[in-house]
Amino acid sequence: MNTGKLTPVALQQMKKRREKHTLMVVYDYPLAKILDERGIDAFLVGDSAGTILMGRKDDFSVTVDEMIHYTRAVVQATERALVIADMPFMSYQVNVDEAKRNAGRLVKEGGADAVKLEGGVAMAETIRALVSAGIPVMAHIGILDQSFKLTGLYKIRGRTEEDKDKLLGDAKAVEEAGAFLVGLDSITANAAADITQVLEVPTCGIGAGPHCDGCSLNIYDVIGLTVGFEAKFVKTYVNVRDIIGDAVTQFMKEVKDGTFPDEAHSYH
Repeated sequence: MNTGKLTPVALQQMKKRREKHTLMVVYDYPLAKILDERGIDAFLVGDSAGTILMGRKDDFSVTVDEMIHYTRAVVQATERALVIADMPFMSYQVNVDEAKRNAGRLVKEGGADAVKLEGGVAMAETIRALVSAGIPVMAHIGILDQSFKLTGLYKIRGRTEEDKDKLLGDAKAVEEAGAFLVGLDSITANAAADITQVLEVPTCGIGAGPHCDGCSLNIYDVIGLTVGFEAKFVKTYVNVRDIIGDAVTQFMKEVKDGTFPDEAHSYH
């Protein structure tokens, strides 16, 4: 399936048509190739590669160079989907010039179509600077994984009127700064619905209920390959982990009992 390369403007037009978009977190060529062929609208090359692919304790140590590496792999597989590269911890928080330099590398060296950064009102100036430099930006509000060391906990957002107002203020600030898409992470469904209704740019829910303009999941969660991560919003559609395990077990059995390699798998 290929209906032409998607752009930030295309996602905004989908919102106007009330057509939901799909976004998947992916880090590698083979899976990105499958997802692109099936018609996923956008990819996020997430800094969660640190834990999910590299087995680290957290994602704080992921570097811009590593994000360029994974982004380039996804871009190589992609013809249709919009590819968004995550800006890792401390790649944009230091100052605006540093943010522009690192975002530019993700676009120029990694081939990303856009970048994503976390934060609302506090990041509006940075978003505005990146957009002014010609770099499309996906904003991310709600639970901010890169602020976990500061708070020490993951708490669902939008459960009080005060917090809803704060989230709405963040959403308006990033929209006014020029973000083309706003990720709503772990926000109550009614708060996410209010934000989605107010914003002219599309929202993408990440554990934010059914009323966003689109929805995101990590492909490793979708196919059951994620180890040690559980969340209410995650739905696993197939357990590839068990399928792979069964295939490996069968391979070992055939090697040990001498039935593989057989004549059909040998050169003569």
